[in-house]
Amino acid sequence: MRAYRALPLAAALGLAACPAVPPGASLFPLEAGHRWVYDVKTEREDNSVEHETRAISALGSESLEDGKAFRRRSDSGVDWWVRADETGIYRVASKSDLDAEPQPDKERRYVLKAPLAAGTSWQASTTSYLLQRRQEFPREIRHTHPVIPMSYTIEAVGEAVQTRAGRFDRCLRVKGTAVLVLFADPVSGWTQMPLTTLEWYCPGVGLVKLERQEPAKSSFITGGRLTMELITWQ
Repeated sequence: MRAYRALPLAAALGLAACPAVPPGASLFPLEAGHRWVYDVKTEREDNSVEHETRAISALGSESLEDGKAFRRRSDSGVDWWVRADETGIYRVASKSDLDAEPQPDKERRYVLKAPLAAGTSWQASTTSYLLQRRQEFPREIRHTHPVIPMSYTIEAVGEAVQTRAGRFDRCLRVKGTAVLVLFADPVSGWTQMPLTTLEWYCPGVGLVKLERQEPAKSSFITGGRLTMELITWQ
């Protein structure tokens, strides 16, 4: 889930002049040595179900051209660098296997924005992870729509979340919403297709669960639902 913030699906910290405990540091652990393993379940509108295991590791602080940042690596082949200040936690660069060097973000891409309270909102880019054309090529909509603006809001704090890694309390729930206009089929014509993300961040652990929904219900395009659930962490 590359763009789960990139998955998106999902999103360590850093720098001089930052507060001793930046907002969200407990909800997004920074120290090198942490590792999170998730079960990623994809349910498509053709009733097919796929499972894969995704591991993310915290690698510690590194130097970029504009200063230090904390690096995380996914076993899918994507690395990203994040920082924090009094405004929250934000990504500053990313790198795939196809990139020779980290690619700087043009602007801060927040993972969590201060204040960490219900009602706090921000925008960040996403893409489609599930929408696919049934016959045209390339099938994945993300290849033709790589950047989609999504609005995020902290919906709740103090929630309890049950996962296979255990029960977590005092968690923060973030909701992301976006709309992508696509040609659904000759009957429906151009249609607004919603993209919705729910993420749960818990103290001392970080992201424990993510749900992504991209329904299509079109004869030309298929969508689905994706869930990331924490299995183990350290």
